[in-house]
Amino acid sequence: MAAPTHFFKTILNAIQTLAANPVSKRKYSAGAARAASSDLFTRISPIGDPETSLAPVLDQWVEEGRKFRDSELQRIARKLRSWRRHGQALEVLEWMVGRGVAPLSQSDHAVQLDLIGKVRGLEFAEGYFTSLDETEKTQKMYGALLNCYIRQVQVTKSLSLWDKMQELGFDNSTLNYNEIMTLYLKTGLPEKVSGLLSEMKDKGISPDCVSYRICMTAYAAMSQLDKVQQMLQEMEEEQQQPLISIDWLTYSTVAGIYIKAGLREASLECLRKCEERVMKNADGFNHLISHHANLGNKDEVLRLWGVAKAKFSKRHNRDYLNMMGSLVKLGELEEAEILLEEWDSACEFYDARVPNALLIGCCQKGLVEKAELLLRDRIGRGKAAIPNSWAIIAAGYVEKEGNMEKGFEAMREALAIRTNNIWWRPKPVLMSRMLRWAGENIGAEEVESFVGSVLQTKVPKDREFYNTLLHVYVRNGKEVGWILEGMKADGIDGDEATGEILSSVKQ
Repeated sequence: MAAPTHFFKTILNAIQTLAANPVSKRKYSAGAARAASSDLFTRISPIGDPETSLAPVLDQWVEEGRKFRDSELQRIARKLRSWRRHGQALEVLEWMVGRGVAPLSQSDHAVQLDLIGKVRGLEFAEGYFTSLDETEKTQKMYGALLNCYIRQVQVTKSLSLWDKMQELGFDNSTLNYNEIMTLYLKTGLPEKVSGLLSEMKDKGISPDCVSYRICMTAYAAMSQLDKVQQMLQEMEEEQQQPLISIDWLTYSTVAGIYIKAGLREASLECLRKCEERVMKNADGFNHLISHHANLGNKDEVLRLWGVAKAKFSKRHNRDYLNMMGSLVKLGELEEAEILLEEWDSACEFYDARVPNALLIGCCQKGLVEKAELLLRDRIGRGKAAIPNSWAIIAAGYVEKEGNMEKGFEAMREALAIRTNNIWWRPKPVLMSRMLRWAGENIGAEEVESFVGSVLQTKVPKDREFYNTLLHVYVRNGKEVGWILEGMKADGIDGDEATGEILSSVKQ
């Protein structure tokens, strides 16, 4: 029980992945200064909640008689997109078109297609592409649709579109080749990646750093570390070519490969070269900190954090998320608590994922009660919690202490604030355990209330989940027809366990 569970590893990895997003979720203050700002980007950038519409801000700008500088809205949309605020980025582009503020360029249309796929789904992206005139279906538009297919791992559609692009002569782009290599990597076909790189060179299409990084990752997936080293040397020898200038991210990628392979000295050499190239890139420091945490280098983690703080006048939530996750990974909970206090006093926008990383660290160490006290203390001081904050506590009680009763109470707290995050997806295995325990230990009315709350979340409903529901309702003598209808609607067939549960129903 001492080792971190899969649940905690999953959440901690997600936190460090999401740290790439420099925007936080909730502002402490009302933001009067922002509203009065004479800079449109300064008004928009702090509105980090992706559910918040930007239209009122844009409309107010117009009502104040202010003008838009050339390409200002396009620049804002692209910045929002880089921060993964895809809905808001799409809204800005569509507002531009609706108000006739400025025409969209070919690149803007391609970005819009990509955003439609991310925000509304593949069907809408395909519909947008189909609605275009043939003259508007440029190479960039085909590339954007290809990206949508590959993002959803639609292999047949991706390769079919790629064939069409080759017929049209749209296969001369480094970016599109990178997309197809990414597809092969995602679908467990790393052996096909190097062939595409060779094909690019044969056609006179120059690979870029991304091409090489994908190929090195493919070699690593096949445990061909010698070829990773050879490719890195090739890049170093070809640095004078226009598209080949080894950046910090390339050395970070190779360092990650070496760390996973247990090649400590080789990884440290790459990290040294990475640091030489980071310069003033905050994300680069986050990568360095995370890698050194994986290597167990506490001193380097603290040193790099100090260097980054000296270089950058302001640290964003993504930086604190990454540092918090790194300290937790190192088991340095006291340092993590100090960092949390620093973040509380320095941050402008509240992001519950930062304290959640500390909650995970406490639970990993078996300090679940301490994690709960910490959470309750923060809530008492007006710091907002999200459902996953309580779900972390629930998982801690269940998986670390085997205390289903306390775990159940924590989960009820999570369900009570589910409207704080409508996209929250409880872990189905944990939820099934909760349901089964509730069905055997609490009253029927309480069970029904709990089930009603669970069904209002986006918990994935698989066969095990439905079987647990059936077991609970059969045991309590409740009607199960609606559960069977739900299984049918979700395309889930019953199995032997389903039959055994139903056979126990009293006729």
